[in-house]
Amino acid sequence: MSDHQFRQAARPDAALSPDSLIPPSSFPGTPDAAPRLLPFFIQRDGTWLYRGSEIKRKAMLCMFSSMLTRDPEGTYWLKTQMEQGIIQVEDVPFVAVELDFRGTCGRQQNLCFRTNMDELICIGPEHPLSCDWDRPSEECASVPYVHVRDGEGAFPILARVTRSVHYELAALAVPGHVKGQTCLGVWSQDCFFPLSRPA
Repeated sequence: MSDHQFRQAARPDAALSPDSLIPPSSFPGTPDAAPRLLPFFIQRDGTWLYRGSEIKRKAMLCMFSSMLTRDPEGTYWLKTQMEQGIIQVEDVPFVAVELDFRGTCGRQQNLCFRTNMDELICIGPEHPLSCDWDRPSEECASVPYVHVRDGEGAFPILARVTRSVHYELAALAVPGHVKGQTCLGVWSQDCFFPLSRPA
């Protein structure tokens, strides 16, 4: 997409459609050809950049995010019916920015996140919460992530839980067990998710 085409698509009165935002280009003729690298970059805080400039229109961001997938090697792709290409992601594509508590306390409570794309994700068997114990972080001792949706292989598409939401989760933490080891964690939809490393 040229800079002019992107500016035209970003106009407030422009129609948002996959075809207008990512127009068709000449594809390599063989399946072994190197994939195209699109000029998108998703920062760790969830900011989307196009050629180094922030994309601010929420409707456009939500549309792009719905086209995002992940291949069996863990690479992120932006795919439409007309075109596809690799995009760069600093950490994970989405950020959980708000926590919503539903239901009764304890095992039957339902903890839901709102992402930076205004998608509601409820922690449970289909959207498990996990912590990366080994990733360095200036924010917390561990970095929590929630499963947003499946990729095309074993690598899921995740949202990173922000520091403020992590603190809210920590306030709800109770003692529990994972594989016979004691830890602190939260219950949601009758599933226990550890927030501290089992010891």
